[in-house]
Amino acid sequence: MSQIIIATRNEGKAAEFKSLFEPKGFQTVSLNEFPNLPDVEETGHSFEENAILKAETISRLTGKPVIADDSGLSIDSLGGDPGIYSARYAGEEKDDAANIRKVLENMKDVEKEQRTGRFRCALAIAAPGKETKTVEGSVEGLITETPAGMNGFGYDPIFLVKDKGVTMAELTQAEKNKISHRADALKKLEKLIREYF
Repeated sequence: MSQIIIATRNEGKAAEFKSLFEPKGFQTVSLNEFPNLPDVEETGHSFEENAILKAETISRLTGKPVIADDSGLSIDSLGGDPGIYSARYAGEEKDDAANIRKVLENMKDVEKEQRTGRFRCALAIAAPGKETKTVEGSVEGLITETPAGMNGFGYDPIFLVKDKGVTMAELTQAEKNKISHRADALKKLEKLIREYF
């Protein structure tokens, strides 16, 4: 069974990849299996650049195939922000509540029709001796004026999924896994994986 490293220490995220790849004969492990690996600094200027940076660095250090992702929220009225700074929009410490407050504060004068945005996810796969490949997924929505829902994390409570009429945080994990930006990217990656290996 081929082993693929999922470049995350987030076990929830790693589990999403595991459920997709293990039925196809791949064993997936997260970075928690490699406690001595350094954290890769995300110095790219796009989700794709950061995903490539993480995948290629960890593949080089381990000699194994690696899948890395970088994702976040892009809001049209904020010029694409918080974008690649989604996790630390309100400061260096990752603080979901503070990030949400900052977004809502920056959008307080934005009309409902103008509150468009999307979650985006770039996935990169790198392996020794192979060309790195990337895919990107997204889901369109509107930014609400107040948070709603207890599921999910990050900006989920203020992201209204257009065709569902509820926020991402009001969906069950199973519903979210069908329509999320990561799900969209994973579907594309699934096709790519067959050719890649």
